[in-house]
Amino acid sequence: MIENSSITYRANILYIDDVPLPDIAAQQETPFYIYSLRRALDNLQRIRTAFAELKPHIHYSAKANANMALLRALIGAGAGIDAVSAGEIHRALKAGAAPEDIVFAGVGKTKAEIRYALEQGVGWFNVENVRECSIIDAEAARLRKRTRVALRLNPDIAADTHRHIATGHGKAKFGLTAEQVAELLKQQANFPSVDFAGIHVHIGSNLHSTDATHAALEKALELIAPYPHIRTVNIGGGLPVTYRADEQVPPFESFAETMTPLLKGYEVLLEPGRAIVADAGVLVTSVLYVKQQAGQRFVICDASMSELIRPALYDAHHEIVQMLPTVATDETVIVVGPVCETTDVLGQNVPLPPVKEGDVLAILTAGAYGMVMSSNYNQRPRPAEIVVNEDGKTWHVARRRETWDDMLRFEE
Repeated sequence: MIENSSITYRANILYIDDVPLPDIAAQQETPFYIYSLRRALDNLQRIRTAFAELKPHIHYSAKANANMALLRALIGAGAGIDAVSAGEIHRALKAGAAPEDIVFAGVGKTKAEIRYALEQGVGWFNVENVRECSIIDAEAARLRKRTRVALRLNPDIAADTHRHIATGHGKAKFGLTAEQVAELLKQQANFPSVDFAGIHVHIGSNLHSTDATHAALEKALELIAPYPHIRTVNIGGGLPVTYRADEQVPPFESFAETMTPLLKGYEVLLEPGRAIVADAGVLVTSVLYVKQQAGQRFVICDASMSELIRPALYDAHHEIVQMLPTVATDETVIVVGPVCETTDVLGQNVPLPPVKEGDVLAILTAGAYGMVMSSNYNQRPRPAEIVVNEDGKTWHVARRRETWDDMLRFEE
């Protein structure tokens, strides 16, 4: 099992900080998500420490997990927000973010979203389309405002990660080509309401090597070298997380060591999401049935791809463990959900002691891209989100479980 300072076994009981998970599971309907604020804040500090020499402005990527209690805690600890929609900007502001500490990214911003971001006074736009510059300039002029942009470079570099979360190769929809960036920088005078103040480069999520990051940064810095007024480099996110007990990923310090020599003298923005919240979250589920079929043992749970789509979408792996482990010999099982899809598989070849109906399992490293990607498919109410507070001893329901009536309330 992957353990960390907040999610670990004590006396054969799985704990979230100082709270025994069985105590919470006894009071809450499964499935539910649970997050450790202490672990998320520790991860934020670990990133700050690793990159201390660069003194980066850290903007938490809200798309990883937009729970309000989590956002408030991170904002309270000094993090800005990386938003990819007007909805995320609105949520960040409601959580207490200062507008100037919000970066608005995204490959398909609408005019209405751009206008809203300008009206709120967000600190940065990460620009991914040539036409976007004209729209931002026109909307800013109409509002009699001037705003800062960072041009997002697509460096045409393949990242060492899953193909579905690689964003810096030439066939990805993200960013601008080097030629487009160079041309826009030559035409800065044509956009009087836009301050071309930065370059942005993000080649993918959960990176397993620092080499591609180094190469991408070199390309970005080469493009802005002729423009000494551009002193901000947004290096995006991509810091990796361990999803398997035997997995080796570069530590945060390795990425810092790669970037620091290149970025001395620049203002640096960093946009981690997964690295802050993934291992701070657990999806808790109960066993409904166990059956043997076609030479396989299926453990059917009440969690599904509706709650956690990553395994179906990315072939992603999550460790699945018992809340109260036994000493029995492990058997290899397939953990599945009740949704009517063959892809509703939460874990293949999962080593578990024999389990029975009613046993509670914990799906680990589920704090990122879990609840935010959940759905009501099969008319399943989305689960509750529970937060263990910073003190590590108290907890509360941060978002209640949906009801059937909740799912009907917007329909006539």
